[in-house]
Amino acid sequence: MRFIQTFQLYPFLDTVISLLAAFVLGTAIGAERQYRQRTAGLRTNALVALGAAAFVDLGMRLAGSAEAVRVISYVVSGIGFLGAGVIMKEGMNVRGLNTAATLWCSAAVGACTGADMIAEGVLLTGFVIAGNTLLRPLVNAINRIPIDAQLSEATYEVRLSAAPASLAAAREWLVEHLEAANYPVGDVELDEHGEGAVEIVATLVSTAVDAKELDAVVERLRRMPGVRHVTWESSTRD
Repeated sequence: MRFIQTFQLYPFLDTVISLLAAFVLGTAIGAERQYRQRTAGLRTNALVALGAAAFVDLGMRLAGSAEAVRVISYVVSGIGFLGAGVIMKEGMNVRGLNTAATLWCSAAVGACTGADMIAEGVLLTGFVIAGNTLLRPLVNAINRIPIDAQLSEATYEVRLSAAPASLAAAREWLVEHLEAANYPVGDVELDEHGEGAVEIVATLVSTAVDAKELDAVVERLRRMPGVRHVTWESSTRD
């Protein structure tokens, strides 16, 4: 059997230590995720770290550190596809980014232990757990700070609905009133809602917006003949 010929005790023990360290550290990261009831919990993070360590250790055993570096690059790409699977978009909201980032870090921990850099893997594990726990109060504190509309970077849209016979004129009124208020229009589109309902959407060029000024423009547009409804909304770029 080739196994008997190729088996070496000390390299095998080195692999055992590397994989065991990856499993323990991945479990530590996953335990916090499991407690938070995230999509990728204890088992997922443990397996990601273990798999990354196994691939890197295999490259080290077969062809040395040069091959391990190439294996690490493939591990990073593979984890990118795995992370994309936990990211979900719900309307304007995106969920799962932090979970995907944690999986990425778990793979990095596994790569460290697979390359026999266990101390570095322990250090990285500490930073990952700290990022998911100690930074949470800071995030909550920042989220409670009121947003200054004058300083925030956002996309602003003015939406106007009018009678079909007044659409062309309403489009001109919309652009004229906004530019007269020093809010240049970057794009104007027609948003059809079915059954003949059409809405004109004007996207403002990136600029600071005063809510009261924009409300005044909207109020003037509402008084124009044929205009049924006017409103404005903002959404952050990030």
